[in-house]
Amino acid sequence: MNTFDITLSPPVNLRDLGGIPIEGGTLRTGIAVRADDLATITESDASALVASGATAVIDLRSTGEVALTGRGPLAGQPAAYHHLPLMADVGEGMSHESMRDFSHESMGHMYVRMVEAAAPQLATALTVIALSPGATAFHCAAGRDRTGVLAAMLLLCLGASDDDIVTDYARTGTNMVAINERMRPTMGVILARLGFDLEQMAALTEVLTDQRMAVSMQILLTELRERHGDPLAPVRAAGLADASIARLRARALASV
Repeated sequence: MNTFDITLSPPVNLRDLGGIPIEGGTLRTGIAVRADDLATITESDASALVASGATAVIDLRSTGEVALTGRGPLAGQPAAYHHLPLMADVGEGMSHESMRDFSHESMGHMYVRMVEAAAPQLATALTVIALSPGATAFHCAAGRDRTGVLAAMLLLCLGASDDDIVTDYARTGTNMVAINERMRPTMGVILARLGFDLEQMAALTEVLTDQRMAVSMQILLTELRERHGDPLAPVRAAGLADASIARLRARALASV
């Protein structure tokens, strides 16, 4: 149940990953849908998402974020729900000191730590996508950072090139103004608890809305290879089976 009043609204950063080149062909639609916060979508959008083929939802938000808004209208829909937080607390590392180095580069390094620390959750999320009978919709708050990391791991499993992974990630850049406005009520509450105000939040997020956004994903992919050789190594070690990767690839290339 919601713990504060919030106006439900359509997602502004939702897209099917279909059409991205992968090993052996092109990722078909109806497998993976990435999005900004699906807990605050309207009833009609929740119904439309399920009607379009979504049978599972992966919620990458922290427990604290979920406590604010719950599952939202999707709780009343016939879609399996998987809460797999990639950060225990959205405020991890968000001290006033660390925010002075808030940049695309620092976000990229944070993504590397996320993959290594949350590898079990990522392995589970990829297995859910492999086994779901329909499309899996996955989201965090903005649909950029945690969602972008899971999208990157999925596309690596499917043999997508680094350039195509970076291109998909960077597509969110044009949506950031709308994303920031949409998530202002919920993130405003969370950041206020950390000692930030809305003006500070706007100043922080403005840093990440320029055209250099691709740098963060480039750093993630480069550093994972430098540290592990195989960029999927942490997730494999955490339980992602070869059989799950094979099923992902089979589903991705299957005829519509």
